Amino acid sequence: MGQRYYHGCMTNPGTQHKAVGIWLLCVALLIALMVVVGGLTRLTGSGLSITEWKPVTGVVPPLSHAAWEDEFAGYQRIPQYRLENSGMTLPQFKAIYWWEWAHRFLGRFIGFAFLVPFLWFVWRGAIGRRDVPRMVLLFVLGGMQGAVGWWMVASGLETRVSVSQYRLAAHLGVAIILLGAMIWIALEYLRGMERRRQSAGGAFVLVGLVYVQMLLGALVAGLHAGLIYNTWPSMDGRFFPEGAFFSNPWWINIFENAGLAQFDHRIGAYVIALAVAAIWIAGRRLSGWARTTQHLLLALTAFQIVLGILTLLNQAPITLSALHQTTAAALFCAAVWHAFEMRFRDQPAFSA
Repeated sequence: MGQRYYHGCMTNPGTQHKAVGIWLLCVALLIALMVVVGGLTRLTGSGLSITEWKPVTGVVPPLSHAAWEDEFAGYQRIPQYRLENSGMTLPQFKAIYWWEWAHRFLGRFIGFAFLVPFLWFVWRGAIGRRDVPRMVLLFVLGGMQGAVGWWMVASGLETRVSVSQYRLAAHLGVAIILLGAMIWIALEYLRGMERRRQSAGGAFVLVGLVYVQMLLGALVAGLHAGLIYNTWPSMDGRFFPEGAFFSNPWWINIFENAGLAQFDHRIGAYVIALAVAAIWIAGRRLSGWARTTQHLLLALTAFQIVLGILTLLNQAPITLSALHQTTAAALFCAAVWHAFEMRFRDQPAFSA
């Protein structure tokens, strides 16, 4: 009677499954940290400081003065140094190098933090056979994220002084998908819910909206659009940015016009605020965790909007920008959590 089935695996609830859930939440926390560190790497102009991709040997930083000189020489050959940082000293280079090195090291560490416990839990039977394929898929996607990251960096090594906003958005987008998947699966193990589903369309729409808004934020970051139209609620006295559709074809402006990218990001914030308010009002009779997540969504959304306005008005200083990105990741996590609670609301845990 004390043993129960989950995903084809017989375990003692409250022990192995909870351990798997806690492990996945820890990995999700590391991915969220990776997003934040990645944002700080971009904000400090450090993302192009390492001009080679060495998946294995790159884990070791320069250990001698000669090695540092070699790294610095590589950076001096790219446009960012010649056009923006000419005259930079070796100590100044080290300051930006360590940001990028930490970002890449964290990515490698996440891979080990996932793979080693995963193999252990499979061997112990805590992860059932039916769950192994999707866990492997998560690991493969995580590995691909490293390749996507290098693809992004490579866009800034030949002719540009910064990375492509398209590749920046793709890099962030994959990371956020991994983050959401980790949280969802972790909740399945922690909450012990059966896979009987209830309608939760509105909650999933909100997850999609927050995801798209984060990609719009990546476009804003890639285009340095936070440094223009630093007024609110108007855009320098206008509702719509000047010259929003200057380039042809017209649709390319959505991705390459800094003013329009900022406008889209503003509208996205308003849409999310309305969606969260509607979800909160519609769910006034909910109880338990579903109600808790609604309150959390409302609080995080309000805080994020205020933070976004302050970041804009102050021309995107590093501290506010980093906090804005961190809160965006927290809001996405809360949206995924709320969607889970709505999907499985009023469902009993396992029966013996």
